[in-house]
This record gives sequence, structure tokens and C-alpha cells, in this order.
Amino acid sequence: MSESAASSSRHPGASRPSRPSRARRGRRARVAASFAVLLAVAGYVAMRYESGGGGTPRCVVGSGGHTYTLSPEQASNAATISAVGTTRGMPERAVTIALATALQESALRNIDYGDRDSLGLFQQRPSQGWGTPEQIMDPVYSAGIFYDRLAEVPGYSRLPLTVAAQRVQRSGFPQAYAKHEPDAALLAAALTGRSAASLTCAPIRGAAPGDPERLRGELVRAFGAGVLSGAPAGPGDGKGGGAPGEPDAGGTASGGGTDSGGAAAGGTDGGGTAAGGTGPGPGSGSDPDAGDAGTATGGTAGGGGTASARPGGGAAGDGASGAEGRTVRLPVPAGADSSGPEGGAAEAGSRRGWELAQWAVARADELDVVEVAYAGRVWSVREAREGWRPAGSDAGTGEVVIRVAG
Repeated sequence: MSESAASSSRHPGASRPSRPSRARRGRRARVAASFAVLLAVAGYVAMRYESGGGGTPRCVVGSGGHTYTLSPEQASNAATISAVGTTRGMPERAVTIALATALQESALRNIDYGDRDSLGLFQQRPSQGWGTPEQIMDPVYSAGIFYDRLAEVPGYSRLPLTVAAQRVQRSGFPQAYAKHEPDAALLAAALTGRSAASLTCAPIRGAAPGDPERLRGELVRAFGAGVLSGAPAGPGDGKGGGAPGEPDAGGTASGGGTDSGGAAAGGTDGGGTAAGGTGPGPGSGSDPDAGDAGTATGGTAGGGGTASARPGGGAAGDGASGAEGRTVRLPVPAGADSSGPEGGAAEAGSRRGWELAQWAVARADELDVVEVAYAGRVWSVREAREGWRPAGSDAGTGEVVIRVAG
């Protein structure tokens, strides 16, 4: 027998790991697996806590047995469509038509593809004169030019929704818009402020802090610069007394919003600057290339510009610290329309106030909004599952208070 063979026979286990070594590795693997499971559970619990317990982020509009659930992205786009419409003086019926159209065309998603060269929320085609691809992919512009075309349809508010939408879109499936009318009507009632405290969202709060200047800029793009000073939305708010923005017998719009180069109604401030500011940026008025001209009290209009002053005066950040530095306060005019669902007095607050408050909730996920307070009610990310709950003294009817993540 060779020396190596003899050595092997004397030490038969020399080439194999010992049993204690294998056991230790097994214990380590089990501990690592258990730790990974604990991390996953902790992450899930944290996500549910930050999102108000809902798990998957979502928004719900309506109450009782008639509700509609949508994603934060869809809610954000719906809020933009509604804001552009009311700022132009379009009635709630026009907003319902626009929302139903976008639900059918893109499921309220700002997609960069479609049939042939169709793009965006309304699947508008550059080759058919709707604007450049860049313009169409801007929700403010695309909503604005949709309302421009809708306002050219005589008697659109009295037409069946699917007929009015088809007159604008000229779709190959003209009856497809009708099925979205109930959900679009729910959204329009909430986002125009007629239905108070009826839209709530449970977004997943991101780690990055919010930017109050970005929030102000988005408010200006959607509502015009006057929103920061409490000026009226436009010459006709479209919330009562006929149908502003609809053509009369001669085909002329009877009360649409101002174009992006004109001053909004609401008078001038002490220095003679239009308090209402300019229109809401791209797509405002009939000129598809307009939207970047002019500034107004509280900030720069159009083109994604940000406001340069805080509501109530003073430069942004002057003396601001902590929660107040992350807070945007929007004055609500005392004479704002306060009609409720049947035309009577709203439960609390004005229609304009609830329009702004529910716009902020609908866009909370995108703009890192964590709390909105108005008219004795408050919505917050951490208690999102409770919806709009009773609030303290910082939730009067004179202003909408919006706070972003810190």
C-alpha cells in the first residue's frame, strides 16, 4: 500500500467538512433568510403606514354606493383637466365631457403613443392641427385646446355627452364615450368643488421632501397666477348662471377665460398689476403657441414658471421655518360660489375652496403633498384611510392650507 493510500485509510474523514461546520452554515442561512423576511415585513408595514394603510396607492371619488377608484396618476391628470376648464370659465358639463373623453382615449394617462400619430391624454394628432408633439404631451395645453374645440360646438352642454365628445374628437368609435359618463360626472363634481370632501387619495409618501415653490408653480399653471392672491378664476367661473364658454347663436364664445396674454378679471392691485394674472400657460385661449407671456402678482404664469411670492406678501422663505416653510396658503374670496349639489348652500366652505383643496389631494402623490386643510376638514397622508376628517382652528373657510413633505 502506498504512503498516500495508507494516510487516507488512517484519516477517512480528512477530505470532508466536519458535521459542526455544516451545521453552522445551515444556521447562518436560516438566520439570513429570517432576517430578509423581517425586512420585507417591516417595509410592507412602513408602506402601509405612510400611505394611510391602503397598500397600493389609489384615489377614490364619490360616496356611498357610487364611487370610482383610480390611480394617483389618473387623479392628477383629471385634476389638471378640471382646473384648466374652470379657469377658462367652462361649466361643469364641459369638464365632465372632457374627463369622459380622456377616460376613453387614454384612461387618463399621458401616453406618448397611440393610433397613427395620436398622443397624450386626448390622443390628439399633430398631423391634424392639434399642436406639436411637445405641446400635446403637456396636459395643460392638451386640455386647453380640447376646450377650445368644444366651445366651438353649438349647444354642446345640451347634447348627449358622446355626441359632444365626438364632434371634437371625430373618433372611429363615436359611442365609446358614453360608458364613462357616470365616472366622469363624479370626478367633475368633486374637482370643480360642487361635491365637498368627496375625493381622497392614499399615496405612498416618498423619501424626498416636497418643494412649495414647485407646488405654487403648478397651481399657477393650472389656475392662473391669481390663485395665489385669491383673485377670481376669470370673467366667468362657469359654476352657475348658464354656460360660460359655450357659443351663442352666432358662434362666439360667451364667457371663456382670458388668453395667456390678457389679464384675468379681478381688478388690479395697488401697483396697477392685474391681480388675476395671465392665463394658465400653454393652450390658454385660441393661440396654441401662446402661454409664456406675462407675470402677475404672486408669480410667473405659464410655461411651468414658479411663483415668486408667498400668499399674503413677502418673498418665499422670508421668516419661514419648519412646517410653515413647507406650507402654501391659498386665499378663498369671501364671495366665492358656495352652491351645493342641488344648488343650495354647501355644507361648509365655498365651491372655489373645495376645488382648490381637492385639486391638491388629487395631485398629492406627484407634488409630495402630505396635508390639506379647509372648512373645518383635513386630509393627510398618514390618516388617508380616514378621508376628510374634522380639523382644528387652522382649517377655516378663508383659505386652503396645503403642506408638503419636509
